[in-house]
Amino acid sequence: QVQLVESGGGSVQPGGSLTLSCTGSGFNFRNSPMSWLRQLPGEGLKWIAGISTGGAGPRYTDSVKGRFTISRDNDKSTVYLQMSDLRPEDADMCFCARTFHGIPTYSRDRGQGTQVTVAS
Repeated sequence: QVQLVESGGGSVQPGGSLTLSCTGSGFNFRNSPMSWLRQLPGEGLKWIAGISTGGAGPRYTDSVKGRFTISRDNDKSTVYLQMSDLRPEDADMCFCARTFHGIPTYSRDRGQGTQVTVAS
């Protein structure tokens, strides 16, 4: 079955950086656009960034443009999110998902998440 496993979360100070990773299995990763989502406590999922199957033309939500970079390594079935200049409002649970833009319909198409904490 589809499995998406995120890693790389942690605690950083404002202005710091983190790189999240997500490894997929149980599906054809090369043929799947991928994205990163975020969720604050008590709120719904929000889309952050998406990348096409070949990696061209990544897209970002306005609040992270210029600070976050999404990339992928199809040989490793892994998608990354490089996060820099982190702000307290970036603190959330981050998920990878099998979609280019928006929230996947089924929970099986996203991972269990990795926690990002930004605090001084």
